[in-house]
Amino acid sequence: MRQSRWQLFKRKLFEVPFFMKLFHWEFWPFNVVYFPVFVYYAFLAVRARSIFFFSAANPTIEFGGMLGESKGDIFNLIPEKYIPTTKCFPPSSSATNITTWMEATGLTYPILLKPDIGERGWMVKKIDSLADIERYLRSVKVDFLAQAYVPYRIELGLFYYRFPGAKKGRISSITRKGLMAVTGDGKTTVRNLLKSNLRARLYIRDFEEKYPEKMDMVPGKGEPIEVEPIGNHCRGTTFLDDTEKVTEALEATFDQIAVSIPGFHFGRFDLRCQSYDELEKGINFKILELNGAGAEPGHVYQPGRSIWKGYRDILHHLNVLCNIAIQNHRLGVPYTPFKEGLRFIKKVKAYNRLKESE
Repeated sequence: MRQSRWQLFKRKLFEVPFFMKLFHWEFWPFNVVYFPVFVYYAFLAVRARSIFFFSAANPTIEFGGMLGESKGDIFNLIPEKYIPTTKCFPPSSSATNITTWMEATGLTYPILLKPDIGERGWMVKKIDSLADIERYLRSVKVDFLAQAYVPYRIELGLFYYRFPGAKKGRISSITRKGLMAVTGDGKTTVRNLLKSNLRARLYIRDFEEKYPEKMDMVPGKGEPIEVEPIGNHCRGTTFLDDTEKVTEALEATFDQIAVSIPGFHFGRFDLRCQSYDELEKGINFKILELNGAGAEPGHVYQPGRSIWKGYRDILHHLNVLCNIAIQNHRLGVPYTPFKEGLRFIKKVKAYNRLKESE
């Protein structure tokens, strides 16, 4: 069907990165998207009688997992069978420290290195060689985790919550992560394949800087090339709503997992699995991270989803967070005192300044 001039103009307009971001709210700055959410949060804080009410939602996780929590400390709460082999290292570590640990645990490349405290994919690197480790150590200034790479083909963000005392919880969101990748035609470079992808154009400068060796590759016809191995929205990953995949069997499996994590009631499991069928059975999957009170239901960022539906789901989860915190508080879990909460936020800000200096 022949396109109208307006349709052609609109398509051309959306090919310009500025307008693509402007007309697709999933790319808007965090503070812009969340301004109405902050207003609702203030209402909930009054209702709970604490500005830091969220801290009571997951009492065994520092600050409830809203921000500044240690990934290593959270891993210590999760039964070992559910997580990849992981170890925390100080920034003063040498490459030999890491390779010795790899040999002792039987790990081979690739592995992941990532800050013990961090968010939105900051400093998360897939490591393929000793040279990659040495390069990482030259830039990292904070404690970091070394983690076995999980090769399972499906990466998910699975949001789960359970009210205090309840035997059953709910999986309220499943986000399937479509990593930034291209498929070869036998004659076009990865760089030019990316340029033909509207979404990839927003990130191509970053890819040029981080993965220069991939840009001039010419993949064969039908050959897939994973450009960005880290499943994070700000690194080009497409978030797709797979919430329809929730079943009673899947919720029963995650009830068992969640109950085995002391003090956990609300948050998102970032995981990799081989298939949904196997995930339902609790086999062939690993939890890459567990995010607490500060977690988002990532499905709201599916391309084309309206911002109003996004707000509906975000506010629903925030309301659930408040209700869980209030119930825990009535059972004796304290809220973080105001002054202590301010001190913690100042500590996180100091940490972020250190991050920015890298």
